[in-house]
Amino acid sequence: MKSVFTKMAVAFGFTMLGSAVNAQQTATDSSERYEKKAFRTWSVGLNGGMLTHYTPFNNKSNGDYRTPQEKWGYGGYIKKQILPGFGIQADFLAGKVEGKRANSLPANSAAQDNSSFETRIDWAGSVSANLTVGNFSLNNKRSVLSPYITAGAGYMSSKAQVFNTPAGATTGYNENWFIPVGAGLKVNLGKAVNLDLGYRVGFMKANDFDGVVGATNDRFSYAHAGIEIALGNKKSSQLQNFSPVAALREANAAESAELRNQLARLEEQRMAKEQAYQQELGDDDRDGVANKFDKCAGTPSGTVVDGAGCPIAMPAPVIVNPVTEKVIVTAEDRRVLDDAIKDLEFDLGKSTLKESSNSALDKVAAVLMQKNFTLKLAGHTDNIGSAAANMKLSKERAESVKAYLVGKGANASRIEATGYGAAQPIESNKTAEGRQKNRRVEFTMF
Repeated sequence: MKSVFTKMAVAFGFTMLGSAVNAQQTATDSSERYEKKAFRTWSVGLNGGMLTHYTPFNNKSNGDYRTPQEKWGYGGYIKKQILPGFGIQADFLAGKVEGKRANSLPANSAAQDNSSFETRIDWAGSVSANLTVGNFSLNNKRSVLSPYITAGAGYMSSKAQVFNTPAGATTGYNENWFIPVGAGLKVNLGKAVNLDLGYRVGFMKANDFDGVVGATNDRFSYAHAGIEIALGNKKSSQLQNFSPVAALREANAAESAELRNQLARLEEQRMAKEQAYQQELGDDDRDGVANKFDKCAGTPSGTVVDGAGCPIAMPAPVIVNPVTEKVIVTAEDRRVLDDAIKDLEFDLGKSTLKESSNSALDKVAAVLMQKNFTLKLAGHTDNIGSAAANMKLSKERAESVKAYLVGKGANASRIEATGYGAAQPIESNKTAEGRQKNRRVEFTMF
C-alpha cells in the first residue's frame, strides 16, 4: 500500500511539472516575441504559520490522534523562476506538530483524553515545482494576484514524543521522506516584494511520524503567511508577475496602430497615383483619346476625331436632285470601278482590306458622292472550305468594302453589300487560276 501511494504521489508531481512546461509554452512564445528585456528570476522567501497533524485528506478520526493541536512553524525558500508561470523552489521547514486523544484508546475515556503526542521537526528540506495557475491582470503586464500550486519531494529529521499512550508507541529521532503538495496566493506589494499566503500538506513516507505506528502513513499540514523578495536588478520586474496576455494585448495594439498608419500611407499613395492617372490617361473632353495622347484637347462633344484626338475633316456631301438631274454612268466611271476590282485585296482568309486597295476605293467613293450613284457589292469565293464559311466570308468582305466607302463619305443607304459564297463561279474551281478569279467582289453601279 505504501509503495503504491509513493508511486502515485511521485507520478502526480512529475505530471504537474510536465503540464506546467506545456501549459506555459504559448505564453512563453508570446512573451519572447514581445518582451526582450531582462527579468528578475531569483527570489527568497520567509514565512511563519501553523503546523497540525490534521489535513483535508485525513479520515474522520484524523489518523492516530483524534484532536489536532495547532503549533507554530517557520520556514523559508529560494526559488528560480523559469517561465512566467513556472518555477523551481527549495524549501526549509521547522516547528512542532501536536495532537491529543489517541484513537487506540477507548473513546471518550479519561485515558484517551489524557493521551497526546508531540513531534518536533528539526529540519525538513524539499524541492518543488511551482506552477502559477493564472496571472489576474489582463490590462497590466505586472500582475497583482497570482494563485499557484506546488508539488515536489523532501526529506526531514524529526523527533516524536508520546504521553499516556499505550505500549507500542515509538519515540526518538527519525529521518523520512515526504511529499509536499500545496496551493497559495501571492499578492504583489511592489516591484520586488510579494505577500505569500499558502497551505501545504506533507505526505509522510512513514507511519510513525506521531510516535504511533498506524495502519496508514501519517500526514501533516502547514498554513503560512510570509514575504517573498525578488533578487536582481532593481529596475527589472519579476518574471513570475509578468502577464503575457497583457503584453500580447499591448503588442497587438501597437501592431494594429502601425497597420492603420501603413494603410493610411498606402491610401495617400493610391490617391496620388489616381490623380496622376487622371492627368495622363483620363479623357477630359470625352472624345475617346487619353489626355496624354490628345493633340487637340477640348474638342466639342460629339466631334469625330482621329487617333490623335483632332477633328476629322469630312468632305462635304454632293447633293444631287434626282428629279431635275439625270446622272449617267460614263466609261470613265466604269474604268474607276474596274480599277477598284483589279486592285482590291484582302488579308488571307479574312475580310480585312489591305492598304493597297485604298487608293482605288477612294476614287470610287468620290464618284459615288459626286454623282449620287447606287452601288451594289457582290462578294464571291472559291469552293475551298464549307459552304457556310464561304458564305460568311463573302458577305463580310462585301461589308468591309462598304464600310470603307461610307467612312470616306459615301451614302450608306445607296450601297448594298451581298455575299454569295461559292454559288456563282466565273471560272472552274478545279485549277488554282480559276479559284483565284472566283475570289472577288463585283461592283455594279447604277
